[in-house]
This record gives sequence, structure tokens and C-alpha cells, in this order.
Amino acid sequence: MRRLVISAALLLVVAAGCSSDSSTGVISTGEAPPAPAEPTTEPTPEPAAEPTAEATAEPTPEPTPQPSPETSGAPTIDELLASPGPLNIAHAGGDQEAPHSTMFAFDSAVAAGADVLELDVQLSGDGVLIVQHDDTVGKTTNETGPVADRSFDELAALDAGYWFSPECWPCQDRPVEEYVYRGVRTGEVDPPAGATPEDFRIITFRELAEAYPDLPFDIEIKGSYPDAVPVAEALAAELRELGRTDSAVVVSFDDELLAAFEEIAPEVETSPGVDEMTAWILGGQPLTGHRIVQVPPEFDGVTVLSPAFWELVERDGVVVWVWPNDAATQENAAFYGDLVAQGAHGVIAGRPVEMAGIG
Repeated sequence: MRRLVISAALLLVVAAGCSSDSSTGVISTGEAPPAPAEPTTEPTPEPAAEPTAEATAEPTPEPTPQPSPETSGAPTIDELLASPGPLNIAHAGGDQEAPHSTMFAFDSAVAAGADVLELDVQLSGDGVLIVQHDDTVGKTTNETGPVADRSFDELAALDAGYWFSPECWPCQDRPVEEYVYRGVRTGEVDPPAGATPEDFRIITFRELAEAYPDLPFDIEIKGSYPDAVPVAEALAAELRELGRTDSAVVVSFDDELLAAFEEIAPEVETSPGVDEMTAWILGGQPLTGHRIVQVPPEFDGVTVLSPAFWELVERDGVVVWVWPNDAATQENAAFYGDLVAQGAHGVIAGRPVEMAGIG
């Protein structure tokens, strides 16, 4: 996801980039044992009973307490901020190495050692919170048209690896043999070792969160205010249900939409939107309540990561996560290393395999 917008006039930058647990315990039946009958004669002493297998068996262990829905096993944002970095933040699971936002991509990123998973969320036509960047399906799948016109089941049936080429992403004019995962979802092509056709479809946010409860998320809410407020509400609800409120960072291009999310879920970390970032970089205004800024290296020929930018970073004590916005020149280990050398705490990398070697 490419989450900053610097208009040429403003020259700037924006934030951002995306197991239901329930406590269990021993439940009493609430029934009292039957009262003993009154004896009618003097009781005769019974011989000592031989021990039975039941009497000598090991006691049944107490059930293992389940995690509270308020927390998950993932490092918290506080813990991430305290870490020295650099963080390997897999952009859409690593969209230069695997099909954008598929489980195959996220699985590959985790195998490569990703520290954080970056993703975008929106709602399907029937209100399911899904991991999806564009509001249409034509960029990644074998169909076209708005996401909102399809139910989740209809979206999940599409081939989300259809347009992925390891030589050029996103490109739809390459030789057909470059689209190496085309047909895996539909069963026309065998999946890679360890993968299944299901790994090449559009997925729900809950599926990803339950698959990786131990990894933090960097989440962009797609859309704009007020139309996308239901997305913000759905995300807040699922973060709470899944115990992920302290292990996620949320951002949006739209400051009003981000403000709506912050009102709904004030306990969740956010990165600033376009307007606030513009006021910070161009006007030196303080960032209110934000500890992480997410920016590109440059925009429209203008360097964002300038000496003046790093002075603001030092002044306000924020950390910087950088998202490369030119795949041809920036999505490589040498460029990632340069970003880290400049002071980036994290790189939102399209090639998490290459980022894994930086540190």
C-alpha cells in the first residue's frame, strides 16, 4: 500500500502504509450431591475397599487458561518502539515477491523473518472485513469490477495470483509465462510446495489475524470519510475481539476517517494522515498523539528524507517507517540498507526476503 500523499504543491507525505480468544474455566454443574438416607439399623463396619483404578489414577490436570481477548501473543507497539530495529515490515506480504495480500505472500514473508505485516482493509459487498488494497479487483485477479459489488464468497473464488509477475509488479503487459501463479487458485496449475489453491485468494482480516497471532500489524483503512466509517468500525471491533488493540498501528490517507477511527478505538496506535503530516513537515506543527510516522523516500522528484525532515524527527522523538514508492530503483537490499543508515526504524518492504539481511 502506498500511503503518503504529497501533493506537488505541498511536497509531502503521509502515514501509513493492516483468534478470537476467550477465557475458559472450570464450570460447576450447580447440583448438590444427594443427601444420605437415614440408617434403620446399627451400621455394620464395611471392610476396607480395595483401591480401584479410578482412585489411584493421576488427578485430571486443570485446563490451561486461554489468553484474554484483550491481548495477543504479538509484540506490542510499545515493545516495537523500544526495539532497536530495523523492522522488516512486509508490504502486503511482500508484493514484489508474491501475489499482493494473499496468504501465500504473508506466509512467505513470515518464513523470511518479517517482524510486522502491513496490509489494507475494506469491506466486501456483504460487509466482511477483507484484506484488499484497491476498490476494484482488476489489478490482481482474473475479473474486473468494484469490490463492493461482490460478496466475500464471490471475491474468494477469484484468482488473486492472476497478475503477479516477479519481473514486474504491477504490470499487465508481460509475456504470459511470467505470470507464474496464474491458475493456481482455480486448480489449473499446481501450487508451490507447501501451498494450496486457497493461499491464492482474497482473504479476510480475521483469517490473517488468526493465522499470525504473534505478529504485529500495520493497517491502512481504505476509502474516505464518511463512506468508509463502517470499515473503521468493523476494524475496531475485530481488533478488540482478536486481542490485537495493542499490537496494531492504523492509518488512513483521510484525516477525517482516521479521526473517526481514533474516536471509536482510542486505545489503538495510529500514524498521522496527510493533512497532519503536511502541517508537521511544512509548518513544523507538533504531532499530537502519534509516535510513528510513515513516509516515502521521495515524491514527484522531491526528497522527503531531507536533513530538515530528520531534524523534525529528532525534535519530536518519533520513529520513522519508510515505504519505498519506486519498485524499479528502491525495492532492493542496497536501498533498504541506505534507508536504515539514514535513521529509518522500519522499512515497509515489497521484498522482505531482501530486507531480512539488513540489520
